[in-house]
Amino acid sequence: MAWDFSTDPEFERQLEWMRGFVAEEIEPLDLVFRDPAAHVDPRSPAARAMAPLKEEVKKRGLWALHLGPELGGQGLGQLKLGLMNEILGRSRFAPTVFGTQAPDTGNAEILARFGTVEQKAKYLQPLLNGEIVSCYSMTEPQAGADPGEFTCKAHLDGDEWVIDGEKWFASHACIAEFLIVMVITDPDVPVHEGSTMLIVPHDTPGLEIVRNTAVGPKDEIGSGVHGYLRFTDCRVPEASRLGPVGEGFKVAQSRLGGGRIHHAMRTVGMLNKAMDYMTERVVSRTTKGERLADKQMVQEKIADSYTQILQFRLHVLYAAWLLDRDKTYTRPVRREISAIKAAMPGVLKDVVYRALHLHGSLGMSNETPLMDMWQYVPEMGIVDGPTEVHKIGVAKDILRDVAPSDGPFPTYHVPTRLAAAREKFAAHLD
Repeated sequence: MAWDFSTDPEFERQLEWMRGFVAEEIEPLDLVFRDPAAHVDPRSPAARAMAPLKEEVKKRGLWALHLGPELGGQGLGQLKLGLMNEILGRSRFAPTVFGTQAPDTGNAEILARFGTVEQKAKYLQPLLNGEIVSCYSMTEPQAGADPGEFTCKAHLDGDEWVIDGEKWFASHACIAEFLIVMVITDPDVPVHEGSTMLIVPHDTPGLEIVRNTAVGPKDEIGSGVHGYLRFTDCRVPEASRLGPVGEGFKVAQSRLGGGRIHHAMRTVGMLNKAMDYMTERVVSRTTKGERLADKQMVQEKIADSYTQILQFRLHVLYAAWLLDRDKTYTRPVRREISAIKAAMPGVLKDVVYRALHLHGSLGMSNETPLMDMWQYVPEMGIVDGPTEVHKIGVAKDILRDVAPSDGPFPTYHVPTRLAAAREKFAAHLD
């Protein structure tokens, strides 16, 4: 088996252009447009500022590279996408400028795989073009992300699905053209047999945004872009169904793996940015007669951060390589994606905290981006499934291939192995 950590020269040239483009043209958008929906709302002033940047990306053939050729992308694969996302993760606006913003990427994947011809014509192409925004609505107030506890239900009344129940933290519901909603259609069977996905247009009667929710305490109650939704006798045509009845869980799983690994890829970019801030600060600031960079405890923080970032990055790229190899979410792919998803908040917490700490009061002020980064630590531990769930999944997958030992002692019990070794080499022993 060949092992190679190099990037082909042509793609490296594209990455180098992206680094400069993101730093010089896109990162300034983060400073000017502070509204939480600015980076995705096609009606915002930021959308006008992004329009020429998107055209430049498309002209260079770098638009929506996560897509296969059948959807207008280049089909470069997850490994190359990982190298790109490391750069895009440095700016809130960059994924939108490059046509890879969540949750639209995952929703496009669902529409491409399970949508009818009519559904694709109405929603998929505008979504791929970046003309509209979508919402993925799965989580519920009482259940969190556990589908087994979902109660938002739908039943078929003639040729209409009637939806009743509540959904929680439905990102971008307030600006979405349509929502993809997971509902329970048969409560008497397990959720993987009794849930269904429905497309709900944003103006459907019976769909109410109870309020919007923001991440963190700094915004007023009712602000933000994560919707608390209520469905009351909300009716959509049977033609709004995505995939077979009862297979909503399968449809959901087809998008979540990609979302998790893409979060991890972009987190590498955020980690690198925090490392840049940390290293610049310690070589610039003097205290107690010497640079911070010359103090051994500071050097330890730099070394630990570098090691953690590199280990995490290589794990992410390995998971991406596996996905390219297997072409689908096989057991090995799912295990590594869960492992990086579980590791992500811990690495982010460690590195961002060190950067904050080394900046002192400046780091905890609103005059550096570090406190904005800090709020992503708990968020990354919750979105797309809590850390504990992924750790349990990884452990179960590892343990299912481990055979128990026979007898009272383990297979590595030294006295037992010593006796066997003596018998094996008896002819050579005195």
